[in-house]
This record gives sequence, C-alpha cells and structure tokens, in this order.
Amino acid sequence: MQARPRPAVVSALVGLVLVVAAMVVPLLLDEDVRVHFPPLHAWWGPRLDPLVLVAVAAGVLLWSALPRLCLELPWRVVVVLTTFAGWLWTCALGLSDGRYGFARVYGRTSEYPHDAQTVRDVPAMLREFVERIPSSAPDNWHTHVAGHPPGALLSFVLLDRLGVQDPFWIAMVVVTVGATSVAAVLLTLDLLGSRDLARRAAPWLALAPLVVWAGVSADWYFAAVAAWGLYLLARAATSRGPRAWAQGVAAGLLLGWCVYLSYGLVLLGVLALTVLWLATRTSRAGGQVASPRALGWRALPWALGGALVVTAAFSAFGFHWWEAYPVLRERYYDGIASERSYGYWVWANLAAWTFTAGVAVWAAFPATADAARRRVPLAVLAAGGLTTIALATLSGMSKAEVERIWLPFTIWVVAVPALLPDRWQRPLLASQVVLALLAQTLLVTRW
Repeated sequence: MQARPRPAVVSALVGLVLVVAAMVVPLLLDEDVRVHFPPLHAWWGPRLDPLVLVAVAAGVLLWSALPRLCLELPWRVVVVLTTFAGWLWTCALGLSDGRYGFARVYGRTSEYPHDAQTVRDVPAMLREFVERIPSSAPDNWHTHVAGHPPGALLSFVLLDRLGVQDPFWIAMVVVTVGATSVAAVLLTLDLLGSRDLARRAAPWLALAPLVVWAGVSADWYFAAVAAWGLYLLARAATSRGPRAWAQGVAAGLLLGWCVYLSYGLVLLGVLALTVLWLATRTSRAGGQVASPRALGWRALPWALGGALVVTAAFSAFGFHWWEAYPVLRERYYDGIASERSYGYWVWANLAAWTFTAGVAVWAAFPATADAARRRVPLAVLAAGGLTTIALATLSGMSKAEVERIWLPFTIWVVAVPALLPDRWQRPLLASQVVLALLAQTLLVTRW
C-alpha cells in the first residue's frame, strides 16, 4: 500500500479542525445548539471506575493480537473472531460503568421497550400508528417510537413476547445482533473480490470507536439488518439460477424491513446500487474482472420484489410509510429540531460523526479516493457510505444525535485505514482504541 504522508496528515487535520470548530463556534456565537457537549448528545463527566481497567486490558489485547491473527488464521475463523472481538470490545466499554452502563438506556420511557410493553394488539397498533405520532395526540407515542416506522417497535414487541424485558438483557440482545454487522461487511468485501484487503480491514471494523454508541442504541441492530441485506444482495448479484433469485428476494426483504425500522434508511438505496455496480465487475469465482455480461443488475428486480412484499404487508395492516413520514416530519420540526440551527448542524453533524469513525478514517480519505478510482471494493463501498451520510446531513432530518443514527452507514466506512501503508496501521489503530476509551470515560453519552 502506497500513500503520501502529506495528504493524509492534511485530511486528518481537517477532521480535527472540524471537531474543534463544532465545540468552539457555539461558545463564540453564544448560541444554544441544544446539546450539552457540542457536537455530541452527551455531558462532560470524567470518571474512573475500576472496571475501566478491564476495558483498557481488552483494548490493548485486541489491538496487539487481532491484526496478526486476521492475517494468519483461516478466513472463516477470521470472520467469527472479528465479530466476537467487536462484541467483546463493545461489552468491555459499556460495562465499564457497570450493569447500568447498558441498562440505563432501555429503561427510559422515551425508548422502545416502554411502548412495546403496552402493545397488546399488533394489528390495532399498526392501524393507529400514524394518528399517535403527533405530540398533540391524546395517547401519543414516546420520542423514539414516534420518530421511527413501526418495524422498530415491532422488534421490541417481539423481545417482550419472548420474555426479554429487563433493560440490561434487551441491550445485550441489541449488542449481540448488532455485532454481526461486522461479519456481514467482511463477507461482502470478500464476495466482491477483496479477501486480502478484508483481512486487513477486519481489526478496523472490530475496534472502531462507534462501539461506544453501538452498545446503547437500537441503530446498531438496524445496522446489522442493513449489512446482511446488502451482503445477500451481493450474493444474488454474483450468483446464477434459482439461488440468485432466492437470495435477491431475501435481500429485498431485509432491506425493505430496514425502511420500516428507520425513515432515514431509505438512503440505503445508495449502498445497494453501489453493491450492484461492484458486482457487475466481479465474478463469483474469486474477484477477477468479469465480462460485460456479468450478472450484477439482474438481482435488482428480485430485491425490489422482496422489498415490495414488506411494503404490502405493512399496508395490508393499515400502516402506510408515505403517509407517516410527513406526520413525523411535522412532529420533528414542532419539537427540538426547530431549535437546532440547520446552518450549524449541517456541518457539525460531521464533527459528531468523527467521534464514531475516528481521525484515522479522515487520514485515509485521500487513499480512499485514489482506491475508489481504481474500483477497489472497500473504497467504493466506503464512498457509498459517505454519500449516504452527506445526503442525510443535507436533508435536515439529522440535526445532532448522528453518532447513533448513522451507524448503519458508518460501518461501511470505518475500515478505510486498511488502505494505508503497513507502517501506519499500528499507531492509527491504537488511536481508535484510545478515542473509544476517552469517549467512554470522559463523557456521559445520552445514549
């Protein structure tokens, strides 16, 4: 891997300046941007619980061993090991505040479990869902349920029906399901022709700073559903016959479900098109350049069919996405969104996102741009993820809180430092671990 130091340093400095500006500008302008620790939805709260030492030990162990193991072990073992490493790192950080570190989020009335435990009749809930979105409604949904389509609520209703009602164990289910997104991304990279690079990317996926928020956010579960949907789409686009059709429909079902988990996940269409575009240039056999007759786009109708099945199912029970979104937008702007300046958050969102991605990712942007021009799958997928992030911040529907909201997109970007030279890998990966530890111990995140 060749990369010039100067562009990487300049790019990293841009990321740092953006973060500092997002912190300083509200002070200089004496502007209340409606978060306690701009640009994060968090409070300054340094603490040093003895359990932090466990997190430090886990971080050092994973930093020292994972890169070598990912290069040496059989591929399937690497996928499992990296997924477990990401889960372990998330748990080590989250539990540094004790059991409360995970339980505090899902015990709030504003979160999904509270409303999920009140649902007795699912069809009736779906029929009434839209009319309960406005804050003026007599029996309005609480913040997170109102802000998402009913797929998110239904997921927690299912957990409730299965007897998972303790906030701590709800968090552990979300963490465990979300951790599989790492496996899905690695398998997608391999399938699209980049196994060697996927091995290099694996530690970056497991040790990304985003785990600080992944452990306490349902968006991590959303990220896993999205990642597996995109993986199945890649399989469908690189296969033939009935298997390709079945995989295409399965991809559509998962990606269609994503749209009913979060309104913003409609932007996954960008990543889906990115996957299909890459697949037209990749053969199933091993990542060699394919002929112009490559399968690629043939998977699209099957995936669209699967997504339409999800839409038809929700519509049959009385919930229409296109009717709900304008109502949600009205509630959003009737609430705190009207007090958060678009002029600030349209760029400060990227500063908040930097805490989840790391300055190392900024340092890798020049190399990523060069690799994307050469159609390297890791770089092209990251470009797709960055495009969704740009569209999300421009939309004005993401004003703050993107450290959790953008997890389904960020997971496709955080591995780009693998494109940098070998001599840079260790120190930059260490910076990711240190950033996660500092965020966990110096800040009390709202999530």
